Amino acid sequence: MRLNPYLTFDGECEAALKFYERVLGAQVTVKMTYGETPAAEHVPPETHKLIIHSTLTIGDHQLMAADAVPGTYAEPKGVYIAIHINGFGDAKRTFDALAEGGKVEMGFEKTFWAAGFGQCVDRFGIPWMINCEQE
Repeated sequence: MRLNPYLTFDGECEAALKFYERVLGAQVTVKMTYGETPAAEHVPPETHKLIIHSTLTIGDHQLMAADAVPGTYAEPKGVYIAIHINGFGDAKRTFDALAEGGKVEMGFEKTFWAAGFGQCVDRFGIPWMINCEQE
């Protein structure tokens, strides 16, 4: 069994994919627009450049993502994407990059369980937890 979080965006999936490639070292392995599918003839032309499905590979893991059908987007609630990073410096850099232009909910700092931990919502509305375990 494998679990893959599926992120949805309000027309910003393409920009988010580029951001995650840079910040997380991710690689886009699948990307398809509405206009590239049989759905193209059933959706308004302004949706043709929106992403209907994509896959980001990050190490041995994958995130999937797409743009919501216009008018149906809802911000994520009750879920975070958790990343565990070895090395305080790398974890802090990742947290700072994800938080830039977004909202810090808990600044990255030492906790009783971790050498560093922080929570943020990135500029695209995706909630993240960054954890650096104690050595």
